[in-house]
Amino acid sequence: MVRLKDKVAVITGAGSGMGKAMAQTFAREGARLVLADISGKQDEVASAIGGSAVGVQCDVAKEEDVQHLIRTAEEKFGRVDILCNNAGFGGGMAPLHEQSAANWDRVHSVNLRGAWMVMKYAIISMLKSGGGSIVNTTSASGIVGWKGHSIYGAAKAGLNQLTRAGALDYAKDNIRINAIAPGTMWTGLVEASKTMPEPPKDGFRLPGIPMDRWGLAQDIANAALFLASDEAAYITGAILPVDGGYCIGFSGMAAENTGAAAGGPEIVGDMRPPI
Repeated sequence: MVRLKDKVAVITGAGSGMGKAMAQTFAREGARLVLADISGKQDEVASAIGGSAVGVQCDVAKEEDVQHLIRTAEEKFGRVDILCNNAGFGGGMAPLHEQSAANWDRVHSVNLRGAWMVMKYAIISMLKSGGGSIVNTTSASGIVGWKGHSIYGAAKAGLNQLTRAGALDYAKDNIRINAIAPGTMWTGLVEASKTMPEPPKDGFRLPGIPMDRWGLAQDIANAALFLASDEAAYITGAILPVDGGYCIGFSGMAAENTGAAAGGPEIVGDMRPPI
């Protein structure tokens, strides 16, 4: 079954990590893709997919870039059926009182204001074409407290509320809005992942994760595919943790690190970055 046959999907943050995995997964499922990223890597991802994909350089913090992104989708493919609102970054870890106003503005300009802006213009397009599906990428740190991530967590919690409120606003317009909340993901935000494509397995434990492993970009892409597809036709306003059970609560696992002993990176609980 090809679940997204002829659907037009806009994916932000598509140049690497989870966004790239979404692009590759959606392409296999028959979607036509508009891939956005600030890095320029979106063109490489689009080229590898072929003629059903186009890359657009886009800073979601800039309204004119977002307008151009959605306009490109309409001009190239006629409409927007799906938005995967995935662009974002962590912004560094520090206690709340050591955070700066400048960092607040920087993190929120992309993770919250930028996400809202892409939703806004995608929704305007979807209203013209009869509906669609939006999948926001939030974070486990927007659901539970995450030490050192007050600013980032606040932005992602805000995106959770945008998801719920938007779902209410447009339920009667055939626009579904849901979110995925990744936990500890083995992506470029983890320094060790730059030299180790796959996380260590044998003899390595990840404190605080009941399923005892890192999440992979493909785990997020699979969840995005489900929420974007007609298989989730009766789901809206949901925040789906894809976190190995992290948001359930304390797992009883000792906060010890055995990664270094197994030849893997030394990673401790408070150093685990979101998405």
